[in-house]
Amino acid sequence: MNLISVGEDNNMSNAKTDNRTAIFESVPIPRAVALLCVPTIVSSLVMVLYNLADTYFVGMLNDPVQNAAVTLAGPVLLAFNAINNLFGVGCSSMMSRALGRRDYDTVHRTSAFGFYCAAVCGALFSLGCTVGKFPLLALLGADEVTTQATAEYMRWTVTCGAVPAILNIVMANMVRAEGSAFHASIGTMSGCLLNIVLDPIFILPWGLNMGAAGAGLATFISNCVACMYFFVLLYVRRESTYVCIRPDKFCLRGAIVLGVCGVGIPASIQNLLNVTGMTILNNFTSVFGADAVAAMGITQKIYMVPMYVCMGMSQGIMPLVSYNYASGNQKRMRSAVVFTGGISIGFITAASLFFYVGAEGVVRFFMDNPSIIAYGIRFLRGFCLGLPFLCMDFLAVGVFQALGYGKNALVFAIMRKIVLEIPALYLLNYLFPLYGLAYAQFVAEFVLAIAAVIELLLIFRRLGRKAEYVEDV
Repeated sequence: MNLISVGEDNNMSNAKTDNRTAIFESVPIPRAVALLCVPTIVSSLVMVLYNLADTYFVGMLNDPVQNAAVTLAGPVLLAFNAINNLFGVGCSSMMSRALGRRDYDTVHRTSAFGFYCAAVCGALFSLGCTVGKFPLLALLGADEVTTQATAEYMRWTVTCGAVPAILNIVMANMVRAEGSAFHASIGTMSGCLLNIVLDPIFILPWGLNMGAAGAGLATFISNCVACMYFFVLLYVRRESTYVCIRPDKFCLRGAIVLGVCGVGIPASIQNLLNVTGMTILNNFTSVFGADAVAAMGITQKIYMVPMYVCMGMSQGIMPLVSYNYASGNQKRMRSAVVFTGGISIGFITAASLFFYVGAEGVVRFFMDNPSIIAYGIRFLRGFCLGLPFLCMDFLAVGVFQALGYGKNALVFAIMRKIVLEIPALYLLNYLFPLYGLAYAQFVAEFVLAIAAVIELLLIFRRLGRKAEYVEDV
């Protein structure tokens, strides 16, 4: 019996193929972008919501140590995205470009390769974090006050939860690559919504009273449920989906490995650099005590709301950009990018103004502690300044990944963290202790936004000349 089956590689009817690729080829750009991006944005926001739920319900304990534990473990959970990006983003780009070429065998083998490699890497990541737990906790900035709570939270989210958390996102990326953004979002949302329901039961005194550990357990269970959704989806749609996780489709074919890694490794490095930046930020903040760490954690979760909307936009259009690039429809590809950029900038500018003006009320919602509120207001206003520029950076990197331009994405990642943001953290913390940290990202994103616009214009011009040459020939 097949674990997950698919239709015949190259013998599918033209009618079926047309139905499944219409969103890439013929649906008007605004509608196509909406169909792909809205579910992705919604699922991204729900993921932010469940992160905020952890912060909110742990904050209800009014215990800065428990809240600091969730914050300090953040870089390790963010490190999951290194594997998610390697096999999720890498496979998604490879699959969409193969679909544009009608190379269905490559689509099937790419998805199987990504699934099994992600599972193995997730298990190895979990094992490494468990064996090196105490040095890792010290590296994250945990001290004698916060070590126990942080370790309990990580036991569920990392030791037990790394594999389901990673597979959940990788499978969502692969399902989205064939244009099924709705199902990809339902899968991730199902886990997120369950997490929100379970959080108060596991965290608060009227429930199991587990504190930060309860938040970790709720996250673990929710990711397992999300994985089950995707397994059921692929089984039910086994005759029509392009996504295949049958063991016999797994291979280490050079073109597939290089195609996935060419996009995935730069995306993975980008995430690891994000983890590095967050770890440095938390270490600088931890010097000022648990209240400052808790305030920084709350601020970062709030900041994630508009940030994830822009991320959802850039990830949502990736299959559309990849498909039309591979099929040679440069005009449609360019229209999708320009339309998405305009929508993103408008939204995130409005969100930045809202958070800047209403910083006190937003922070107070999560923890009514005068010291934490005072820290949080200044942190949030600093972070808000960089948001309008962040969306252009995200959009450019999404286009690079969609086109298979992994080197471009890597250059932007290095510029963001190593060249700009991390040096800015050291400099601004020296000049304006603690409060200067919130402005480091603004410095980085302002420069990168200018570079993003220039690079996108150069790419469009180069592709336009290539299309004209092909027409002339």
